[in-house]
Amino acid sequence: MDSFKRGAIARYLDGGETPRFGELSKLLPVFLVVATIVFLYVQYFFLHCLRLLQWDVPDSLRDAAGIRRGSWQLGVFHGITVLLLYCLLRCLLTFPGGIPDGQGWELQNEAAPSPVDGEMKSVPLTEKKTSGERRHCKWCLKYKPDRCHHCRVCNICVLRMDHHCPWVYNCIGFRNHKYFILLLIYSAVDLIFISSTMFESVWWSTRLDVNPALMLSLLFAECFACFLCTVNCLFLGFHGWLTVKAMSTLEFCEKSMKCLFGSQSFG
Repeated sequence: MDSFKRGAIARYLDGGETPRFGELSKLLPVFLVVATIVFLYVQYFFLHCLRLLQWDVPDSLRDAAGIRRGSWQLGVFHGITVLLLYCLLRCLLTFPGGIPDGQGWELQNEAAPSPVDGEMKSVPLTEKKTSGERRHCKWCLKYKPDRCHHCRVCNICVLRMDHHCPWVYNCIGFRNHKYFILLLIYSAVDLIFISSTMFESVWWSTRLDVNPALMLSLLFAECFACFLCTVNCLFLGFHGWLTVKAMSTLEFCEKSMKCLFGSQSFG
């Protein structure tokens, strides 16, 4: 395990075979995610929370119940959002895990086998080639353990690879899968909280003579939050089902492809 950690950390610090953020075009989905978070934050804070806190209303005319609602909603919203941003950064920056360097994993010349190779061949493996030999990566020139796959976007072999996520510009694998699931959970909780609490301000804007631009902004933010909440909850439910089945996204896709096109190999 120590050698695995050293190899993974060393490969992460080296940045793999290509720079980690070498192609800015692939960061566009990340910028879109950040822009969405900023948009919903601005809408919720300035159009909903500040209305309840009534900072622009004289003290004698303020509604105490509204201030209490605004205070606890603002606190809960910021708490969930901080957790969401932390998990987003960890998904973005955490190395997903790779095949360690050193003997036993390097693809050796069959004419001069390493003594460690004999020990590694005795390790029980579930995933093998059709010939019964150990799987290896033709790009990284290393033997692959179970559930390890090569990502052509990141240009590395990822341990227990779930999928490559363009929204965080990283592979979801052994070391950051937890943060990915937590990101989905906190996103769902945050969106449910925004949708349920901001509806009060949307209803308020339709009952009083308010600026049409304010009403449309609240209505658009509420609909946008509800839409994202629905999509995120469905995605979270899918990954929850995969977790219960002890299956990765790649394994689910491979199984689905085999059901459609037969038992031929797709990897």
